Amino acid sequence: MAAKEFIVAIELGSSKMTGIAGQKNLDGSIQILAVVKENSSAFIRKGVVYNIDKTAQCLTNIIRKLENQLKTEIRQVYVGVGGQSIRSVKNVIAKDLPNESIITQDMVIELMDANRNMEYPDQEILDAAVQEYKVGSQLQLDPVGIQANHLEGNFLNILERGTFYRNLNKCFETAGINVAEMYLAPLALADSVLTEAERRSGCALVDIGSDTTTVSVYSKNILRHLAVIPLGSNNITKDIATLQIEESDAEKLKLKYGCAFTDNSDIDNDLKYSIDTERQIESRKFIEIVEGRLEEIIENVWYQIPSEYYDKLLGGIILTGGGSNMKNIEKAFVNHTHVEKIRIAKFVSQTILSNNDDIKSHNGMMNTVLGLLAKGDINCAGSYVDPNGDLFASKHTAATISNDTRPIRQPGEIPAGVIRTEAEKKAAEEEKRRQQEEEDRLKREEELKKKAEEDAIRRENSPWNKLKKGFLKFGKAIVEEE
Repeated sequence: MAAKEFIVAIELGSSKMTGIAGQKNLDGSIQILAVVKENSSAFIRKGVVYNIDKTAQCLTNIIRKLENQLKTEIRQVYVGVGGQSIRSVKNVIAKDLPNESIITQDMVIELMDANRNMEYPDQEILDAAVQEYKVGSQLQLDPVGIQANHLEGNFLNILERGTFYRNLNKCFETAGINVAEMYLAPLALADSVLTEAERRSGCALVDIGSDTTTVSVYSKNILRHLAVIPLGSNNITKDIATLQIEESDAEKLKLKYGCAFTDNSDIDNDLKYSIDTERQIESRKFIEIVEGRLEEIIENVWYQIPSEYYDKLLGGIILTGGGSNMKNIEKAFVNHTHVEKIRIAKFVSQTILSNNDDIKSHNGMMNTVLGLLAKGDINCAGSYVDPNGDLFASKHTAATISNDTRPIRQPGEIPAGVIRTEAEKKAAEEEKRRQQEEEDRLKREEELKKKAEEDAIRRENSPWNKLKKGFLKFGKAIVEEE
């Protein structure tokens, strides 16, 4: 029997696009109902959409296959946004206040709006993480109610190239798939694999994917830095493939013999690994290839961590993603970063109930899409689908879904990590324009009313009006005497 309520999340990875449907239980656990994976390497590179039509077709295939398993129409989906062009930039917005004003929530929202309205060449602001507010010389997380004459907001703006952002939106529009909410994938991942203690005491989350490695730095429970490195585990495979072997065979060699760190005394110079029935490779040469590329990835990860947090990562470095499964990877990170506390997050913190082998393997490769699924709070289920009918006969349309959509939210109301779609941005801009027009209309009416009152006062005090009043008063006096 088809479930009446479920959440659907889609992750657009560089090697695989994954769609997953799950039902949230009252005890907080999530029951996985369906999982679909499609190869995406031909149209998504380094987490970025390069071919809109092929991506839209892949999205359509995933939705149809999920519907076939669920026997229920999918009305909307949650989407994770990541990729090579994402980066963070610090920004400060300051506001002088009347002498000894008490800071209100409206003043804070005004700072947030001013930050959101910042323009970066060819870049879109996906999210803005509040670092802290400076009130006088003091730093505060919540300045409301404090008396001051100057307020500063420190923000961490998450940016993405505008072209990539629009391409992603266009894919779902082309496929006719409603987006319930777009979420910044690294933040959804962090919420699902990091502990409260790690985020509070300071840590670096390193997600080693196929084409990219994402670095998120947290301190005092706040995101302090976010960067995406255009290097991943596929780069190791490609390096092995330079030995004139197919990439598929190189991938098998990497998975079978790959090791992040091997002590020099443990290397057998006479040992050789079989490439095929006719060719072999010296183990030392293979180790040098793998460790050389991995060393480059680790050095780039460490370079992305701001220097002021080098000695503040008391929570250590947390590794996840498919690349974190390589043997001795903790030792490699310790050697190059000198951070002794290394943890591999092989699975999310939520209780997941599933018979799917990819999820049961607990290898970190499903963590991001499971994190996105955990974020969902709007029902994505539609009407019943007849499995014996033509699943491709009905076409998705971007229709309004009653009882399953949110009203337009202002910047101050948007939770951390949530990204507005282009449609939501346009709707918000239209609503803002309408409000501005209404304010302008009321202002004009007020000005006209004020001008009419001023004109009435001027007429009342004009010499001609005073002379007229004098004649009337004189005439009235004569009439009364008669």
